[in-house]
Amino acid sequence: MTRITRRAFTAATLGAGAAGVFMPAIGARAQAVVLRWGDGQAPNHPSPMSAERAAKDVKEKTGGRVDIQSFPGGQLGGSRDMVESVSSGALTMVTEGAALLGQFVPQLSIIEAPYLWRDADHLSKALNSPLMDELNKVLVEKRGMRVIAPTYYGKRHLTTGSKPVKTADDMKGFKLRVPEVDTFKAMAEAWGAKPTPLNFNELYLALSQGAVDGQENPLPTLQSGKLYEVQKYLVLTGHIITPRLVIVNEAAWRKLSDADREVVQQSIKAASEWQDKEILGQEANLTATFQKAGMTVIEPDLESFRKPVLATVPQKFEAKWGKGLWDRIAAM
Repeated sequence: MTRITRRAFTAATLGAGAAGVFMPAIGARAQAVVLRWGDGQAPNHPSPMSAERAAKDVKEKTGGRVDIQSFPGGQLGGSRDMVESVSSGALTMVTEGAALLGQFVPQLSIIEAPYLWRDADHLSKALNSPLMDELNKVLVEKRGMRVIAPTYYGKRHLTTGSKPVKTADDMKGFKLRVPEVDTFKAMAEAWGAKPTPLNFNELYLALSQGAVDGQENPLPTLQSGKLYEVQKYLVLTGHIITPRLVIVNEAAWRKLSDADREVVQQSIKAASEWQDKEILGQEANLTATFQKAGMTVIEPDLESFRKPVLATVPQKFEAKWGKGLWDRIAAM
C-alpha cells in the first residue's frame, strides 16, 4: 500500500500542477501512468481493499503501463477536499458518497436520500440504468469528473454513546455526527436532533471524548473504524441504503488510451462487485459481533424515524433534485 503525508501530497501537486494526477513514474518504468486514488475509509474497509485489488489487476493487464496508487484513511484530506482535488485535477480518483457530490452537482445527492431505496437490489438497478448516464453527463460537463463505478456501502444505522434510543422522540437535542451534507442535516433535524458535521477521520476521537452523542453509518464502517469501541448502543434504524461512487478526473481519464481505459474500467468493476459481496456478507454477521463486543442492540420503532423524514425532506429538496425525480426512482 502506498502512503504519503497530506503535506507532501499538497507540495507535490502544487509543484506539478495538473500533472499531479497524470504523472510518469520515475525510474525503470518511466512511461508508466500513475493514477492516485483517495478514500476516507480505513485500510481494512472493503472499499480501499477493493482499490488495491483493482490496482493489482490493472498493473498485471497493462504490463505496468498504468499504476494505480491507493491512499486510504483520509491521508489526502477530508471528503470535500478530495472531491475538490479530483475536480481541479490535483488528484486522479476518489471513492465518495453521492450526497457529498451533490454539493457539486445537486441532482446527485438524491442517490443517498433517506428512505428512498427499498433494498440493495433497487439501488443497483437504478445505478445501472440510464438515470446514472444522465447524472454522469452533468457531472462531466459541469465539474470535469466522471463516475466510473457505483459501489454498495451499506445500510446506515444509528449508534449512541450513553443514551438508549427507541423512537425518534428520544433524539431531541441529541448531538448527531453527520457528514457535511445538507440532506443528512435535514434528516437529523426531522428527528429533532442537532446535526454536527465532522469528517470521518475525526469521528472516533469525537465519540470517545463525548463531543458528539452518536453517529450513523453502515455496520462494516463501525467495524473498520472501531467505532463500536466508543459506542454503547446500536440502534437498527436502517434509514439510508448508501452507495459510494468511484470518481475520476475527466481530463486524466481521457489521456488514457482506449485500451487502458477499458482495462481500468473492467478491473474497477470487478473489484467493486467483490466489495459489494464483502459488505453484504459483513452486514449479515456484524450485529452479533458487536453484541459480543459489549454493545446493546436495539430494534427501534422504525416508523417513528421514517415518518417525519418523508414528511419534510423530499419536499424540501425537490427543487434541487428536479421535479419528479424522487417518484421516478421510487417506481423503478
